[in-house]
Amino acid sequence: MGAKRKSYTPQYRRDAARLVIDSGRTISAVAAQIGVGEQVLGRWVARERARMDQPPEAVDLDERAELERLRAENAQLRMDREFLKKAAAFFVAEGASEQTPRSQ
Repeated sequence: MGAKRKSYTPQYRRDAARLVIDSGRTISAVAAQIGVGEQVLGRWVARERARMDQPPEAVDLDERAELERLRAENAQLRMDREFLKKAAAFFVAEGASEQTPRSQ
């Protein structure tokens, strides 16, 4: 029987690849540090770089509709807030003019 191959979790593979990518160190230096073969780590780095280059997942139709609804609601709330700010300023000004003593 041959030796059993080591298996690594996907998270470990991503973390090891990010160690190479983020630190700028060579694959061989990182491979020696973490005890992984250079070719194996090289494949992990290539996969991670390819994954990083992919655009984010597109939103589906339900998410797009929800996003449009929320944007419209947000715009309406902004207009309401602006109106209320102006109304509050008006009533503050009205209250100030009523409290000034009138000369008779």
